[in-house]
Amino acid sequence: MAAHKPVEWVQAVITRFDEQLPIKVGHQNTHTKISTEHNKECLINISKYKFSLVISGLTNILKNVNNMRIFGEASEKNLYLSQLIILDTLEKCLAGQSKDCLRLDETMLVKQLLPEICHFIHTYREGHQHAAELRASASAVLFSLSCNNFNAVFSRISTRLQELTVCSEDNVDVHDIELMQYINVDCSKLKRLLQETVLKFRALKKPAQLAVINSLEKAFWNWVENYPDEFTMLYQRPQADMAEAAEKLFDLVDSFAESAKRKAAVWPLQIILLILCPEILHTISKDTVEESKANKKLFLDNLRKALAGQGGSKQLMESAAIACVKLCKASTYINWEDHSTIFLLVQSIVMDLKALLFNPAKSFWRGTGSQNADVELMMDCFVSCFRINPHNNQHFKVCLASSSPSTFHFVLVNSLHRIITNSHLDWWPKIDAVYCYSGELRFMFSDTLNRVVQGASTHAPLRMTPSLTFKGKMSTSLKFKEKATDLDTRSYKCLLLALVKLIHADPKLMLHNPVKQTPEMQSSTAELITGLVQLVPLTNTTQLSQEAMEALLVLHQPETIELWNPDAPIETFWDISSQVLFLICRKLIGQQMVNGTEVLKWLREILICRNKFLLKNKVWYCLSSAATDCFDIESREVAMSQILDSFVPFSFQECATMGGGIPICRQAQTKLEVCLYMFLWSPDTEAVLVAMSCFRHLCEEADIRSAADEVPVQNILPNYATFSELASVSNMMGTGRSTLQKRVMALLRRIEHPTPGNIEAWEDTYAKWDQATKQILNFPKNKADDGQQEWINMTGFLCALGGVCLQQRSTPGPATYSPPMGPMSERKPSMISMGPCEVSNPVASATSCSYSASSETPVSRFLDRLLALLVCGHDRVGLHVRTNVKDLLGLELSPALYPMLFNKLRNSIGKFFDTQGPVPINDTNTQFVEQTIAIMKNLLDNHTEGSSEHLGQASIETMMLNLVRYVRILGNVVHAIQIKTKLCQLVEVMMERRDDLSFCQEMKFRNKMVEYLTDWVMGTSNQAADDDIKCLTRDLDQASMEAVVSLLAGLPLQPEEGDGVELMEAKSQLFLKYFTLFMNLLNDCSEVEDEGQAVGGRKRGMSRRLASLRHCTVLAMSNLLNANVDSGLMHSIGLGYHKDLQTRATFMEVLTKILQQGTEFDTLAETVLADRFERLVELVTMMGDQGELPIAMALANVVPGSQWDELARVLVTLFDSRHLLYQLLWNMFSKEVELADSMQTLFRGNSLASKIMTFCFKVYGAAYLQKLLEPLLKGVITTPDHISFEVDPTRLEQGENLEENQRNLLQITERFFQAIIGSSSEFPPQLRSVCHCLYQATCHSLLNKATVKEKKENKKAFPGNGGILSFLFFSFLSGLFVCTPGDIFSEHFICTEVIFSTS
Repeated sequence: MAAHKPVEWVQAVITRFDEQLPIKVGHQNTHTKISTEHNKECLINISKYKFSLVISGLTNILKNVNNMRIFGEASEKNLYLSQLIILDTLEKCLAGQSKDCLRLDETMLVKQLLPEICHFIHTYREGHQHAAELRASASAVLFSLSCNNFNAVFSRISTRLQELTVCSEDNVDVHDIELMQYINVDCSKLKRLLQETVLKFRALKKPAQLAVINSLEKAFWNWVENYPDEFTMLYQRPQADMAEAAEKLFDLVDSFAESAKRKAAVWPLQIILLILCPEILHTISKDTVEESKANKKLFLDNLRKALAGQGGSKQLMESAAIACVKLCKASTYINWEDHSTIFLLVQSIVMDLKALLFNPAKSFWRGTGSQNADVELMMDCFVSCFRINPHNNQHFKVCLASSSPSTFHFVLVNSLHRIITNSHLDWWPKIDAVYCYSGELRFMFSDTLNRVVQGASTHAPLRMTPSLTFKGKMSTSLKFKEKATDLDTRSYKCLLLALVKLIHADPKLMLHNPVKQTPEMQSSTAELITGLVQLVPLTNTTQLSQEAMEALLVLHQPETIELWNPDAPIETFWDISSQVLFLICRKLIGQQMVNGTEVLKWLREILICRNKFLLKNKVWYCLSSAATDCFDIESREVAMSQILDSFVPFSFQECATMGGGIPICRQAQTKLEVCLYMFLWSPDTEAVLVAMSCFRHLCEEADIRSAADEVPVQNILPNYATFSELASVSNMMGTGRSTLQKRVMALLRRIEHPTPGNIEAWEDTYAKWDQATKQILNFPKNKADDGQQEWINMTGFLCALGGVCLQQRSTPGPATYSPPMGPMSERKPSMISMGPCEVSNPVASATSCSYSASSETPVSRFLDRLLALLVCGHDRVGLHVRTNVKDLLGLELSPALYPMLFNKLRNSIGKFFDTQGPVPINDTNTQFVEQTIAIMKNLLDNHTEGSSEHLGQASIETMMLNLVRYVRILGNVVHAIQIKTKLCQLVEVMMERRDDLSFCQEMKFRNKMVEYLTDWVMGTSNQAADDDIKCLTRDLDQASMEAVVSLLAGLPLQPEEGDGVELMEAKSQLFLKYFTLFMNLLNDCSEVEDEGQAVGGRKRGMSRRLASLRHCTVLAMSNLLNANVDSGLMHSIGLGYHKDLQTRATFMEVLTKILQQGTEFDTLAETVLADRFERLVELVTMMGDQGELPIAMALANVVPGSQWDELARVLVTLFDSRHLLYQLLWNMFSKEVELADSMQTLFRGNSLASKIMTFCFKVYGAAYLQKLLEPLLKGVITTPDHISFEVDPTRLEQGENLEENQRNLLQITERFFQAIIGSSSEFPPQLRSVCHCLYQATCHSLLNKATVKEKKENKKAFPGNGGILSFLFFSFLSGLFVCTPGDIFSEHFICTEVIFSTS
């Protein structure tokens, strides 16, 4: 289009530019601002080739905007912004206009534009909020326009001058004459203006003459400032025509100045006219001059007298001061090497001039309304004096003195700023000449800052660290506080703004510390930078805040950071820069900044500067890390001396103390993480993208530090990988707000490692979310509309990041790493005292958030609140809240929170069935059930990364059954049918995720679900009269059958226990019930299909759904028969011979399905149950190549201790039946010995191995013990009464003898012992195997534990037969002697046991 129709294309761009102006679109957001800037750039580029089209279009737009009627403050602001945009675009288009391609049509366009521009200059309203900016912008347009179109502007000025020469009115319009103040003037153009004025000056009225005088003066300075080389050349090669015109005009003006008042008005112009005549200046500097030049010499004499106060009039003295300042200023544009006469003239008046303007006892003041002009005059004088002689600093000291008026301070600061920013002539001195006053300037900044901050009551100043250095500084700074001025906070803000601009212009001026020690330098820099940080959050002074950010950004440039403390740049960088990050992030987290997004953008630039500095100092960073890795001072000194042999710039002390291992560094990193995390839920898309891009610079810093310190990057930034992904997503500029939030939450769910940053971010967000929730629910009392999107984002953020708060702090992943520091004695304290409540302990903060199963954890409380909001009944926002909570819980919840959510849902729904009596059916409970179904379906449908790992950590069987039980009671109303349909869909999804879920009793649960869901099939479809309800019921049939299909896959039927019938018979009956239901459903589908073909219309539409339902039913029958062939084939086989063709076809289809699924018909054999148990026994007793028993040992690890007795019985029985008992004992005994601490503790504990050994002794040794001990025990029982075995002296009865009782006990013990020893041939072989295995396992395991030396020296105590006998006694024989108190055999058996133990 651009190639074939350039006019249409340019017009389209102009139209788009017009349509996107603020006056058309209203309030501008970031997107519209970017679009407007893009349109401006397009028009500016197009104007280089289609100048007429662009200028014409912009002129028309400006006319239309100027003629628009507006109402209200917002519209007025949009009008002002639109006018500024148009004027700025015009100015750039005109500035790019080529001088070689001027055409007549372009000249005509300029003439059309000129009146519109003059409109802004002429209609300037004093005190109007935007008038000054509009006038300045219009002036810039006029300046650019006059560069190539001077004749058009000059013609307008000349015409107006001509009109005024014949005008007889006293009050005349002089606006067009004033245009010469704003036009671009070079030497030739200035001559034309002078010559035109000479011709018409005498005929003008007084107002016009004064306007000409004022305008010519400003036109002169336009020339000098824009073409200084021409002015310099004028003194090297004087121009006669210029001097002639200037002299003539001087004489005309001199004759005009009849009175003192007129003289005061014309003296500034007269001095300028003399400056334009170098030769005349040289002539009148002599003692005698010719008569034609006498009035010039007289003028200079009168000027000197008036300046010295001898003119007799205050008005003349003020005018003389103005004229002399102009003279001094003009002289600076002339090189001193030219030795011009003008310098002699300057030297003759400069002392009197400075004495008049910079007199602290009597300030120069020309009256009310002239304060700005007075300040500007003093600034011109200050700058000129500096450029004339930078070493004459008397006026500098006067302005800097604490006793001087604050106006002097303001003049000083702004003058220094002008010296820094405007020094394009080679002979002008540089600002470094005043670096020696940096200390005083810093004190001025501190004092002014304190006054401004104290005036802003909402922001208290930061506390400074008490130190000797600061005390000295503060005592000096008190001089400023002792001043009694009548200026209010507003004037101090102006001074503070000027100081901040000065820092921005040249930070070296404030950082210069030539004689201070390292601690003092670091302290003064910290005070300066943290003072600027205080200004960033000030909401009532946007310009001051913006300038403070710019100044801080300049201070963070790598070359400037090195000036913070040249003796220790790295350590000072970590300390001060970390303080900046900490303080700013704390304000951002507290949402104490209206311009939070802009501050975050600035913070991103700070991070970039930090990384540049670290990269620049990476070599030294590495060297410092290597040095600080040495543990002792001596080795560190050796390492550093080797470094310094090759690298000279830094000292040993610096390298030893480099790094950021101080608390403020860790706290700053934590706060920065918190800040960036919390901006991720901002409703402002731009803020979210900026925060995400900041993560890139966090990763870059981690890369630099990890490379320098040779540690894994995860040690510094545990969640490095996720941060990198967040940074990469920040480039998605065209992404919608909703899509961006979904992407952010997906990445937040991937955060793996809990850190102080993400835990604090979650907690702070939760606190804000809690308040926002209350505000939304108070609608319309509070304005909830504005915060609802933020509330949604916060909810999603808490759901997505909540999982990381559950992880234990004991295993959080890599610890946060900090760069190396030197010895503790060499570390310097932070320059700012954060206060006990301002800097939290990161470790304590993180520990307080560690996961606990208690419901009092913040995450648990958050989920409780969300579940309560699922049934929010608010009239206005209830639906909005319910919908968003449901979606966020189902789609954005961290998988780690699934178990907690499942348990809470189960408990909440379980309460419906806790009460006695009927289940409470009400709207709230029904709504909760419906929301739960939707959430569970979304969770199971959403295959989030990591979901499989957490889905199985909590069982959902009870919850699902309770959901079905509740929904069954709802009846058959429309809403109930819809809920049932959704629940069936949930069941189907649940079975799809079956492998990821955990079931306690899966088969029983699935059987119960089949029982419940089949009740809904054909429940009301035949009875419903309304077609809509019939459609819903058919949908329910379809959903129910799809769920049943998934449930029946591989499901053996399990009838309810206690039915009083045989198991196989009950299964057969249950199969018949389901099979009959499915056949009825198929028949019903066939009937409806027949009706649909006959009737048509909606019936035909419904019949199309039946094909899918019929298919599901066939699948259900196939799955049912496939898993239950043994009990179902007898009921279904007859269908193959049914008289109905459709029925036979259906059976054949079912049979085909199960054959395709590979059904095993061998389960129909009579020995099917025995065969199944046989395979189970083979599985449990399966043995590996090395003799290991994987299944048995796995059971030993997972079965709880309360069931070990039963497990021991099963294992011994199974393995003995397979003749594998020895292998079982070997595995169990070897593991027991391996875990034992010593021989004395073997089999003494409650372990599975001891249970197995005890069971073996009980089963295989009972007969042996009875045969062995029965005769002996009978002998003990029949012992005469006078024979006693009591050996406890305290329990002897009267007449008993202790020694005799001991002999009796020894005799009977000897009898028992010999009987046991003599029965070795009758000892059961199974127990022999147990003892042998025990001996071998014990020796083998202890031998492996022994060292080589112990094996050689036989120092390891290996068990012999005595150890086995000890086990045999305690595990086998001692059980026989255990009896209850009061037993008839108590006395004898207890004594016998004691003797056996002793022996």
